[in-house]
Amino acid sequence: MELLSVGINPYPAPLYEVTHTALQMKEGFSEADKEQFQAISFAGRIMSVRDMGKANFAVLQDHTGRIQVYIKRDEICLGEDKTMYDLVWKKLLDIGDIIGVKGYVFITRTGETSIHVQQFTLLTKSLHPLPVTKEKDGEVFDEVTDLEFKYRQRYADLIVNPGVRETFIKITRMKNAIRAFLNERGALEVDTPVLQGIPGGATARPFITHHNALDMPLYLRIANELYLKRLIVGGFEWVYEFSRNFRNEGMDRTHNPEFTILEFYVAYKDYLWMMETTEQMLEQTAIATNGTSLATVGETTIDFKAPYRRISIYDAILEHTGFDISSMDEDGLRGVCRQLHIDADPTMGKGKLIDEIFGGKCEKHYVQPTFIIDYPVEMSPLTKKHRSKEGLVERFELIINGKEIANAYSELNDPIEQRERFEDQVKLMERGDEEAMFIDYDFLRALEYGMPPTAGIGFGIERLAMLLTGQVSIQDVLFFPQMRPEK
Repeated sequence: MELLSVGINPYPAPLYEVTHTALQMKEGFSEADKEQFQAISFAGRIMSVRDMGKANFAVLQDHTGRIQVYIKRDEICLGEDKTMYDLVWKKLLDIGDIIGVKGYVFITRTGETSIHVQQFTLLTKSLHPLPVTKEKDGEVFDEVTDLEFKYRQRYADLIVNPGVRETFIKITRMKNAIRAFLNERGALEVDTPVLQGIPGGATARPFITHHNALDMPLYLRIANELYLKRLIVGGFEWVYEFSRNFRNEGMDRTHNPEFTILEFYVAYKDYLWMMETTEQMLEQTAIATNGTSLATVGETTIDFKAPYRRISIYDAILEHTGFDISSMDEDGLRGVCRQLHIDADPTMGKGKLIDEIFGGKCEKHYVQPTFIIDYPVEMSPLTKKHRSKEGLVERFELIINGKEIANAYSELNDPIEQRERFEDQVKLMERGDEEAMFIDYDFLRALEYGMPPTAGIGFGIERLAMLLTGQVSIQDVLFFPQMRPEK
């Protein structure tokens, strides 16, 4: 390599001290304070070069943004030897290379804060060309939009598309705001098993693996609910977990086989308290993420400010289909499905049929945050029966922009009834329902020790992130979404 022939290691080992970021220089420099910027050391990636012969302007990018640098031949090479400029800078460095520069900050005649470079060091040689984008006044032109490139080569996408990096910074801000809200109220963050002997806590098809030493099948968790409830049994009164979950199901704009659910469980509370807490948490989180309770997705503006509308699932179905299904049996529901042109296969029980009707005909209409409440017992095998409405349970789903964002219960803590509900799920499994729940006998044993009255909730973190960052696809809020193998 030609760099080695002139004594330059393209991947040097020593620490390179950085004294300032691009943002600190662009926001902090002024003529009045220029003495603080007379000996700066900066590192960044070369994003563009403007060749002016014996002087060049270039743009470097670090994690805070971009800044212009000015490199003059006779200042880089003080003696007769001009190799560092004529050969190294002009011929051996490329867009994408990472360099360190030392010098001082100044403002050009066009008013742009820049670094006057007195010395540069190659820190990393890039061997793969970057797609070229242009930026002016903070606006990016020719942004790379090819989805195959963006999702498969996220590392390059983050380099050339500053807006993508900002999206993920916002997502971290969102998670931190949620943690702060919960921690300030005394909640305890915990970790529970990802590999589980029984995939419980949700109705979903699991991924199956095998543990060689124990010679037994294991499942990647579809939910962490049953383990968090075990901790409530054990005496913790408010626990939460950002849980990486895995479901062996289809992929679309709101589903990825690997995703994050925030679940928390609180002793001595119910689903009414949980609705109020959810409103408060999401309003505060929206403000912490974007500086306002408003979020924009496409042409839709969503307001996270509390309170949110509440409507029962039966009333929601009546509102949008004209059918009152509150007293219908399974045959009646199948008839409604036929009239509404909803596919209903023979494995579906009453709960699944109601879910198909609501999902197919109603859910899309709830754009502003809305609590859909009071579900039929057949849809909710882990939920306490309603205190005053026969055949219903104390459950809500939070729907925003036509999608479920959260699911919450007054948790079922009667071990005898819970066993019966699990047995009903087994009957559905025998009919061919691959998403029906297994019986978790250890969880039943935990309930037999006594779980206090408890409210629990699960939030789809990626779906919430999509709303707060204005994205329409889950792949845009996952650093590395699942993709088919590269050809």
